[in-house]
Amino acid sequence: MAAMGSIERKRVVIIGGGFAGINAALGLAHLPLDITLIDRKNHHTFQPLLYQVALAVLSPAEIAQPIRSIFRDHRNIEVLMDEATGFDLPQQRVLLKTGSQIEYDYLIVATGSTHSYFGRDDWAFLAPGLKNLEDAVEIRRRVLLAFELAERQMQENGTYPPLKFVIIGGGPTGVELAGAISDIARLYMARDFRHINPSTAEVLILEGSPSILAAYPPDLQQKAVKQLADIGVKIRTGSHVTEIQPGYVMVGDERIDCTVTLWAAGVQASPLGKLLGVPLDRRGCVIVDQFLNPPDHPEIFICGDLAHVEENGHQVPGVAQPAMQMGTFAAKRISRLVAREMGSDGTGLTEPFHYFDKGDMATIGRKAAVANIKWPFHGRWSGFPAWIVWLVIHVFFLIGFRNRLAVFRQWAWTYLTFRDGARLITGSQELPGWNLKYGAEESSSPEPSTATKP
Repeated sequence: MAAMGSIERKRVVIIGGGFAGINAALGLAHLPLDITLIDRKNHHTFQPLLYQVALAVLSPAEIAQPIRSIFRDHRNIEVLMDEATGFDLPQQRVLLKTGSQIEYDYLIVATGSTHSYFGRDDWAFLAPGLKNLEDAVEIRRRVLLAFELAERQMQENGTYPPLKFVIIGGGPTGVELAGAISDIARLYMARDFRHINPSTAEVLILEGSPSILAAYPPDLQQKAVKQLADIGVKIRTGSHVTEIQPGYVMVGDERIDCTVTLWAAGVQASPLGKLLGVPLDRRGCVIVDQFLNPPDHPEIFICGDLAHVEENGHQVPGVAQPAMQMGTFAAKRISRLVAREMGSDGTGLTEPFHYFDKGDMATIGRKAAVANIKWPFHGRWSGFPAWIVWLVIHVFFLIGFRNRLAVFRQWAWTYLTFRDGARLITGSQELPGWNLKYGAEESSSPEPSTATKP
């Protein structure tokens, strides 16, 4: 370490404060390097629990932490709240939205992914997805507002349109959203309303493939289907949505009326990958080698959802677990490259990235989940035991001790009392497809929405 300090310090620029970026910065924090972490937001979000915010179990502050507070004890790390808009690769510079430029010796790009509406971006306003805190708060607004508008409609007119929530996509996010909506309707809001019965709300998952949770073993898929059926969630597989309009969706020629539509069907890589001018896959992910480098750029590392990494013929999934491992690997790789410049023997430089798959899990409402555990032991769990494992693991990996205590306390309170303290509606009091005076719009062919998400 002393030898490394005898030359000019290297600068590492990290773009993105998600799992990959945070773990990369932490891996480099104790080295004699100058590190700049850039993110459009000032906080790191624990994305696996976003749906808990979306369905009012947790508040946003309980799953997020200011990035600056994470690194307050590491004086060699600076944080910039800014947005990367381009790169000057020959000069090794990052171009920022504010007009400034930052030079780097090593660059880590970990800007994640966003929703993919398969070319129908006009659906985004009508069917929000779940990728950040803003999305979660918007979903919470729409779901809770649906019950409020139904209560008002019933009180004024003695009737209200059936409450039906449609989730497009049967992956982990879709399953978790469906289970949580069913829970709050059946359990947590049952005594809160005087004119409607929230438990009569319907929840429907529309999945295009033959089964939900396609990445899970068939036996866990079947157990997930049963657990969802037990809480009243309906599933339709092989159902491809062809149109989304205010108040309904189309599956082929069939119209399915719904109060709220949510999107959990597809993702695409952050658009920042295109600005690097390197090969991309069909989702916009940067194709990297075994060291997470794009072709001809050993000084650049692509991590997390933005990276297209293959092992055994399959792409590494774009979830939190591999993102954390990629960030840690990039940090180790950079430390070894810097050490080699100082005359080290290059130990570890030939070691490629390897994804250590510890398993997958998805929660299905209160006291129910499925878990395909691969480490530290192998096992396939479902029901309450899987839910306990899911709870413990997610609390353990939360960034910040305060967050762990807050989340555990809120979960315990919600579990024991059936009361939910995060059911706040903020923003607009309008829902696409709902008219406060007449209920759901009856027009058979409403004009396509040209609104954009606020």
